[in-house]
Amino acid sequence: MSKNLPDIYEIWVYLSGSPLLALFLTLAAYQCGLWAYERSGRHPVANPVLIAVSLIAAAITIIDMPYEKYFEGAQFVHFLIGTATVSLAIPIVKGLEALRGRIIPLLAALLAGGATSIASAVGLAKMLGADAAIVGGFYAKSVTAPIAMGIAERIHVSPTLTAVFAVTTGILGAMLARFVLDAVGSHAWWQRGFAIGVAAHGIGTSRAFSVSPEAGTYASLAMGMHGIVGAVLIPLVIPRLSG
Repeated sequence: MSKNLPDIYEIWVYLSGSPLLALFLTLAAYQCGLWAYERSGRHPVANPVLIAVSLIAAAITIIDMPYEKYFEGAQFVHFLIGTATVSLAIPIVKGLEALRGRIIPLLAALLAGGATSIASAVGLAKMLGADAAIVGGFYAKSVTAPIAMGIAERIHVSPTLTAVFAVTTGILGAMLARFVLDAVGSHAWWQRGFAIGVAAHGIGTSRAFSVSPEAGTYASLAMGMHGIVGAVLIPLVIPRLSG
């Protein structure tokens, strides 16, 4: 290596080959997104996940880092998805008391919301001429991502595409739910929270908690219930409909 090159270049060469760079980029990008979200007054459009994804995509493009290399470091965060999935039991148990007197309408809303999510996305994709791989990725898009990937494997579609669509659904749900729910006249926090949890899983639930504890509780309950119901029903129903 030329002695004329500054020491910072040697440091960069070392860091660019280390998985720790990808981990640092992931954590730093999310921290930037969280900072922007708080500075905006928690405006739904300033979604921290959307900002973080955009920053990471720009960064690895600029430094020409292959996705496989990036994932070597990001997998340390990815590993926590399994823990997060198991922890869904906590909001379900905490929310059981809230189900009293509301179990029938909430279950009806859950089934209707899940079915509408699949029918609208799959129907639109087919209408636009999407191939089978793209269409398959939409079946579990409204179920929380780690469970959605498991569902995708069971119905023999791409877990990767399913995860992409699930994250995109969560981001869009967190950004747009407020405006949609206002437009349809839904104002009770428990109704708004449950709708967000069904449609936009973890990312939407995070948004719900940031605006109302009651909305967050019902959103987490809906997310957990949707994960369980989706994991059981989607692999049973979809192959029969497709066949």
